[in-house]
Amino acid sequence: MMQLKKKCKVQASMSDKIFDFLNIALMLVIMVIILYPLYFVVMASFTEPRIVNTGKLILIPSEIYTGGYQSTFRYDPLWTGYLNSILYTLVGTLISIAVTVTSAYALSRKDMFGQSTLMLLFSFTMFFSGGLIPNYILMKNLNIYNTFWVMVLPGSINVMNLIVCRTFFQTTIPKELWEAASIDGCNDLVFFFKVVLPLSSTIIAVLALFYGSAKWNSYFDALIYLIDSKKMPLQMVLRNLLLIGQSTDMVGDAESMAERQRQAEQLKYCIIVVSAAPLLCLYPFLQKYFAKGVMIGSLKG
Repeated sequence: MMQLKKKCKVQASMSDKIFDFLNIALMLVIMVIILYPLYFVVMASFTEPRIVNTGKLILIPSEIYTGGYQSTFRYDPLWTGYLNSILYTLVGTLISIAVTVTSAYALSRKDMFGQSTLMLLFSFTMFFSGGLIPNYILMKNLNIYNTFWVMVLPGSINVMNLIVCRTFFQTTIPKELWEAASIDGCNDLVFFFKVVLPLSSTIIAVLALFYGSAKWNSYFDALIYLIDSKKMPLQMVLRNLLLIGQSTDMVGDAESMAERQRQAEQLKYCIIVVSAAPLLCLYPFLQKYFAKGVMIGSLKG
């Protein structure tokens, strides 16, 4: 038996070993190219701005400076912005998933009347929109301008995510499964909640990742539709903090002006770290769903 296993064992040829070595080397180079900018930003946020500006920071800070973080965390609206962004992200993601999943399932059913026409109308919005001014007027007429709902309802569905979700249902939920369930007396609602949703945990996780990252990084809607500073999301708060830090003020002595300039130089790196930290912490756990989402969208249009 041992001799048979030895005979069946295939040894890699020299060309295979060279190919594997080149693949590993190439992947390591790509990994360094991707990770080093992130590492540099984190290190620059703790480094004396003079060292960063002169290009002397390579791997480890030679002189620690935390004035940027002190200015960031002393800025009281920062914590309100964090809370607002968390609420906008959680509520907006739940609404988006509910709307997208139900719409995608309906559009995946071939027996739905007008399915092709509705899909064409959805796709049309990917290329043409009403424009900024009509959207602004619409928000005013809906009475959601400068409210919590203006941050979660207008972008509650993304057509690309809708197409990905519809493709998942078309390739994963066979028609025969619905026919068997209908024979047993199962209606559409029961089939959707008791059969389709339990089988759709993968696509729901994919949608949560897509919508959650988009909601967290969103700032344009807040810039246009919000005027109350207490309702601003984190991205807008950090933008305002950066503008305050970069503003020039001739009042004060030379030493205080120099300290303020140092903080302003470091502030941009601190803001990147503060805003990206939650997603960077969550992404490693959700990365596999991101890869599945890309593959789902490539199977069938």
